[in-house]
Amino acid sequence: MSDVVERFLKYVNVDTQSSYSSGKTPSTQKQFQLAKMLRKELESLGAKDVYLSEDCCLYANIPSNCPDGENPPVIGFIAHMDTSPDASGCNIRPRIIKSYGGGDIQLNQEEGIVMETGKFPHMSDYIGHDLIVTDGTTLLGADDKAGIAQIITMAKYFHEHPEEKHGCIKIAFTSDEEIGKGAVHFDVDRFAADFAYTVDGASTGEVTAETFNAATAFVKIHGKSIHPGHSKNRMVNAILAGTKFNSMLPTAQIPAHTEGREGFFHLIEFNGAVDFATMKYLIRDHDKSKFEFRKKCMSNIAGYLNDYYGENMFELEMYDTYYNMTDIIKPIHYIIDHVKTVMLDMGLTPREEPFRGGTDGACLTYKGLPCPNISAGFQNAHGPYEYISIQAMEINVMILINLVRSFL
Repeated sequence: MSDVVERFLKYVNVDTQSSYSSGKTPSTQKQFQLAKMLRKELESLGAKDVYLSEDCCLYANIPSNCPDGENPPVIGFIAHMDTSPDASGCNIRPRIIKSYGGGDIQLNQEEGIVMETGKFPHMSDYIGHDLIVTDGTTLLGADDKAGIAQIITMAKYFHEHPEEKHGCIKIAFTSDEEIGKGAVHFDVDRFAADFAYTVDGASTGEVTAETFNAATAFVKIHGKSIHPGHSKNRMVNAILAGTKFNSMLPTAQIPAHTEGREGFFHLIEFNGAVDFATMKYLIRDHDKSKFEFRKKCMSNIAGYLNDYYGENMFELEMYDTYYNMTDIIKPIHYIIDHVKTVMLDMGLTPREEPFRGGTDGACLTYKGLPCPNISAGFQNAHGPYEYISIQAMEINVMILINLVRSFL
């Protein structure tokens, strides 16, 4: 078994699921368990200035071994330690399918859980590969422990080959990326890279410098709970009012009906009773003006319903979480061109395409650290059908090594 695979399987055994609701930083203390493990590994590989912050961000430096007078750019590589709150990350039971022959994969016979090619046609791209899958009851955690394993394996390569010149390499592993807070406390000055890459994408060959603009909206609804036998013209059901709010948003503009650069409103939480209910939305759009219009749409609906039901029944709070990095990356597109050239030289087909999501890099780019995203090789992230190709992980390690070489 290759080193990157062994590392990956070790990392997914550590439950690092983040939490939307904890209100703490990091959102779950268990993320420190993996961070401390990675700190020891980086130190054993000769990394310098290894530092774990109280916010659970791990930084490290692999010093340049270039002769005096040679000053290649300082390159950073970043991945996140947490896994999504959308599915359990506890007691993950990975299984390796050797030389996948195509067709549906039964993940759990007892539970009748099957990963179907009809639902996931990209499975056909991995015929002949060795696939790591779940048992259908948890996510796998390849998002983004595969990225971590690949970065650490790259660091090991340069540690074991001191004769090979390389510039200064910065490494960081963040917490709470999946809840949009991975880069909030990131110390760009401590990291001190000229630019960086998050290793947090799906199919091999992806390189992304275009993300959503993103905001989160919280809706609080104050109803009136009165005995149902005596409530005519008096009861105001907060649950029903919430469904009315949601029905006034564009029906087709939800994740299940959009693709490419199409934005959406995504209702991710709805809780409550007759007297009080809460809703949480993700607002996304690649286009900044459309993004602002979406937020205005939410405000207009809340205002209209307050007029309809009575003042202050609806409280709306919105905050931006990250922005599309494309405008900042365009003037320094050479950092994308290097990735594409490396892939072409390796016989791969690079694909520069918009990312229907966000990464730590989206926030970091606006904090002064240009940070596009490259593939980590996983598929079906955030759920029990998540899987990854061993061959894809091994190829991605070589992409990272060759990317470092390309800047000499």
